[in-house]
Amino acid sequence: MTGLAALAAAVRIVTLDQAVQSARERQPQLREARASTEAASARASQALAPMLPQVSANASYLRTTVNSISRPGAPVTPGQGSSSFRTLPSLSDNVSASLLLFDFGATPNRFRAARAFSESARDSERSTALQVDFNVRAAYFDARANKALARVAEDTLANQQRHLEQTEGFVQAGTHPEIDLVQARTDTANARVQLINAQNAYEQSKVTLNAAMGVIGPTDYEVGDEPMPQLQDEDDPDGSRLYAEATAARPDVAALVEQVRANQLTASALRGQYGPAISATAGFTQAGEFLDRLGWNATAGVTLNWQIFQGGLTRAEVREAEAQVATSVAQLDLLRQQIRGDVDSARLAVRAAKASISATQEALANAKVRLQLAEQRYQVGVGSAIELGDAQVALTQAAAQAVQADDRLATARAQLLRALGRP
Repeated sequence: MTGLAALAAAVRIVTLDQAVQSARERQPQLREARASTEAASARASQALAPMLPQVSANASYLRTTVNSISRPGAPVTPGQGSSSFRTLPSLSDNVSASLLLFDFGATPNRFRAARAFSESARDSERSTALQVDFNVRAAYFDARANKALARVAEDTLANQQRHLEQTEGFVQAGTHPEIDLVQARTDTANARVQLINAQNAYEQSKVTLNAAMGVIGPTDYEVGDEPMPQLQDEDDPDGSRLYAEATAARPDVAALVEQVRANQLTASALRGQYGPAISATAGFTQAGEFLDRLGWNATAGVTLNWQIFQGGLTRAEVREAEAQVATSVAQLDLLRQQIRGDVDSARLAVRAAKASISATQEALANAKVRLQLAEQRYQVGVGSAIELGDAQVALTQAAAQAVQADDRLATARAQLLRALGRP
């Protein structure tokens, strides 16, 4: 294996699938979204806790003085008023249990609301994942386009160097004026600058791709050349099928639907505070001076707790919750409108990019023929250096337009994937 072949074999190629997978594993945005989902799930468990039996226990040991203390209006007993530091032991323990029986749906609806918020957080996590996927694809296709533009710049420089060598021979032979040589040297220098800029743009785009993938590291790799495959129904003429799919599949829609339901349940829970809460209670208590001579008591009963008036607090909380319901419903309607715009914009961008690709390919083919003819005319002394330079510029521009058209199609398809809620 030659040195050049070994170097080529050592270059690491990053494919689009690898870039997307890296982002799903490493992107901090996704880790943050997963943590938010876990926190929401924990809050749902917290909301369930008041509906389950509550059991508590405590025990104490004290040494206490037994001095008699006189109080105004109390009868005087013998020895009252004397003080002593003599202490006696005091032991006690208590176990109590309670269970909420009924509170007009306040606690159950709080739990249902928390569970709905948990599902909303899970859907929001999926929405974040879709956005991360799109960011990676957009950065990847940008890097792929810059890589192709760097190849165009390399080809342009190679052509200019070849033209420079030919012109040097023609000038030395006296068949072309010396100004052609100056023009060829200028064009070659400009091509070298364009190549440097194109290579730098490619490296910069890989820096952006690293950030999208959640990678902290060098850019010593090459992006692959695989195209973005055609999407199902991307040629939907009016976008109705695509819009129906998007509204059914988009996780941000599902998240807002769950938020609406959660806010409605929260309002119901707050309305339940207008009524009393009924709980069953039971307890067992022991106390005394010595462990083998403890007295005990047991209790059981039902308690009713009713906040009859709190200065209008419950009413204000209900009004706030109802306003939150109206807000989330409006946000859901706005999102559905935005989805229609997202779908149509991406669908039209795909259609325009597909149409432009055929046009740019035709322009590229014609520019190649034009350059060949200009080179032939220049070699036989019929054409001029200006004609040759113009033909080279036209080929470079046509090649760049072809690269950009392919990039626009790939990016538009990535946008359509995001708008449809497809991973």
